[in-house]
Amino acid sequence: MTADVQGTAGPLSGTRFIRILGWANLAVMYAFLANAFLTFVGGLPGASLTGPPLGLAQAALYPIFIAIAIWAVIRTDYRTLRQDSLRISDMNATLIRCAFWSVVVLGVVDAGISFLRVEGMLEGLVGDDLAGDLGRSQYRGVYVHMPLIVVGIIIGLFTKDLGFHWLALLIVVAELLIVICRFIFSYEQAFMADLIRFWYGALFLFASAHTLLEEGHVRVDIIFASLSTRAKGRINAIGTILLGMTLCWMILVLGMAQKSSVIVSPVLNFETTQSGFGLYLKYMMAAFLGIFAVSMMIQFTSYLLAAVADYRGDPGRIEPAGAGAH
Repeated sequence: MTADVQGTAGPLSGTRFIRILGWANLAVMYAFLANAFLTFVGGLPGASLTGPPLGLAQAALYPIFIAIAIWAVIRTDYRTLRQDSLRISDMNATLIRCAFWSVVVLGVVDAGISFLRVEGMLEGLVGDDLAGDLGRSQYRGVYVHMPLIVVGIIIGLFTKDLGFHWLALLIVVAELLIVICRFIFSYEQAFMADLIRFWYGALFLFASAHTLLEEGHVRVDIIFASLSTRAKGRINAIGTILLGMTLCWMILVLGMAQKSSVIVSPVLNFETTQSGFGLYLKYMMAAFLGIFAVSMMIQFTSYLLAAVADYRGDPGRIEPAGAGAH
């Protein structure tokens, strides 16, 4: 084991221990998500120590993923806490970029399909059979939305800008179009308001992790601001574990534990709004909550490593550049 940068005594002193704690937490989360996919999409029985062999194999994902995380940490003992923190944060930025571009592409295309349907032009463009299929949420979800998500992921992998300002601009433009159409042309359709809600939800939930990175979340810091960097690091580390990660795990477990859970059920059923000519993306808004929990868990892990580095007085501290930085 390589020596710590500044080997202070105490439970938070070991670089390897903290790195294992952070990466193992992410490994368990990835194993949980993999099990959820295999169970609810792949039709497997679910992780179980007493069930069928496939259930036992699913349960084995947890120790396997943890072992991989520990092995990776030991192999890279030369990395500091701050280096790992930046790597995890960059990984999260890629996830958020892919999610952002996916909702942009999904919103534009699904709104276009809904507009053509409500105006009766879809049949003339694609034929009666395909127009009827596009009116079913299961068909549109599998054959339209899923490919568009892949397109959004590809765009996200090849771009570097998170693009939240562009999403905010799109929301303003969409809202402006509603006002103009309603009060000048007396025209308004359900999909227009659905698009605003869809993009609003994505903007606030996807931007939360980046806001945490920039220390932009509201904090009552009358006492906190006067503390030393070491004391702030200790408070941030403890708060991240007891409050931040706990909240994320609660959302994931309650939202994805079974088929009737609040995240899984709408996604599996491709749930839509009551309006027949609205967007068919309501189920995606349930998935937003899962993406929020995953992205915040990843960012909290990065935040934990940086907070422990602050507590130890490790060099290389990066001051947040955001306007809300404390």
